[in-house]
Amino acid sequence: MLLRHAQLVAAAVVLTRLARGRQRLPPLVATNARRRVSVVVPARDEAQRLRPCLEALRADSSVHEVIVVDDESSDGTAALARSLGATVVEGAPPPRGWVGKPWALQQGLEAATGEVVVSLDADTRPNAGLIGALDAALSDADLVTGAPRFVCETPGERWLHASMLAGLVYRFGPSGVAAPRRIVANGQCTAVVRERLLAAGGYRHAAGHMTDDAALARGLAADGWRVALRDVADLLEVKMHDSPGELWREWGRSLALPGVEPARAQAADLVVVWLTMALPVVRLLAGRSRRLDLGLLTVRAALLFGLRRAYAAPGAAFWLSPLADPATAVCLTLSALRPRREWRGRAYA
Repeated sequence: MLLRHAQLVAAAVVLTRLARGRQRLPPLVATNARRRVSVVVPARDEAQRLRPCLEALRADSSVHEVIVVDDESSDGTAALARSLGATVVEGAPPPRGWVGKPWALQQGLEAATGEVVVSLDADTRPNAGLIGALDAALSDADLVTGAPRFVCETPGERWLHASMLAGLVYRFGPSGVAAPRRIVANGQCTAVVRERLLAAGGYRHAAGHMTDDAALARGLAADGWRVALRDVADLLEVKMHDSPGELWREWGRSLALPGVEPARAQAADLVVVWLTMALPVVRLLAGRSRRLDLGLLTVRAALLFGLRRAYAAPGAAFWLSPLADPATAVCLTLSALRPRREWRGRAYA
């Protein structure tokens, strides 16, 4: 009886969050930039993934300059970037209190000469019009981050990735409508007015965090900034991982937002995900579904239609992704209880 009541409460929480989807802003549309835009790409050992991003930026007339911050790479990242017309900033070792990507972004912000700074990860694939769209979106927000379209080439990736993405929606609501104290962001694509961010201390809020995007967004929001997560699926693709195992390790390390999300909120998220996503699937597979389980499975199936545009080629694995929900619950639990403190040879707080 206690479990049933807890599941009812968790279901009510999820439905309330999903209902906020009606507040979502429309997707950004391609346009030309009105201001000079510098694009900063932090890169550490990205020679195998950087080319599509830089070639697309070189062809975009809205890009004033491309700055690649070579974060002490051991491969040919810097040489490739120069060959494709980017300005390379040789990244310095992080000072005390700073780590990895936030420090690279800070160096890129300081080196940029444009009025607007867009940061893109090395594995992004921008389309023409993205830079202008982000510039235009800054008329309604102080920090804009973009929700892209994901390229998952194997069925296993699509199966697991779509489940993990659904887990974010269950925890925070649809993209762009999270409660102010639980703002989420996508650090793969951000845009900001350069002088305003410099005046605010640059990336100081994210300085020591592995989940630097959420740390930055929440820190700036607490300072009174308007933070917006916008749909850029028609303008940006991201190829993040090459296998389900890599997806489990790399996204799994930050899935619970360790170091940013309070322990109490992480615990509440675990309860919601286990009771509303994992338990209904487990009971279904065991032939012991109850009416509430079937209702939750219906809601979960309906969510697939909302997530569909987030994938370049969803396939059958995407539509079967609810069956991966118990695995997502396990991954979230591990992320909360055993957060990783190391990535690419660097230690994080």
